[in-house]
Amino acid sequence: MALEGEFLLLGRVLFGLLFLYNGYNHFANNEAVTGYAEFKGVPAAGFMVVASGVMMLLGGLGIILGAFPVLSVGAIAVFLLVSSPKMHDFWAASDEDRQNEFNHFLKNVGLLGGALVLLASASEPWAYAVNVGLF
Repeated sequence: MALEGEFLLLGRVLFGLLFLYNGYNHFANNEAVTGYAEFKGVPAAGFMVVASGVMMLLGGLGIILGAFPVLSVGAIAVFLLVSSPKMHDFWAASDEDRQNEFNHFLKNVGLLGGALVLLASASEPWAYAVNVGLF
């Protein structure tokens, strides 16, 4: 395909920006995000909000730049695997919140799918990337 590298870069930027923004939000709105995590029963909510914010910031930046791609995409995949059932437990939500939680859960499942697709190619050099990593 003629524009394969350009499409990969655009996809990485769009995908990574989502996590950069949400990671930033964990710090910019720390009190509110921590309160929501506490409401959802996250243990050590304050620490977990900071830890997940760091994972999203570094993971998103690494995906955009193509730096440490296995670690970057892996961090995003782990974040989605752990946070989705805990934060968007639609099966335990009230009738009025169930659809919203279900939509967020499905969005995260789709994002996890995208992360796994990127992870499948993360050990190969990416076009328009820094291409540094441990693997």
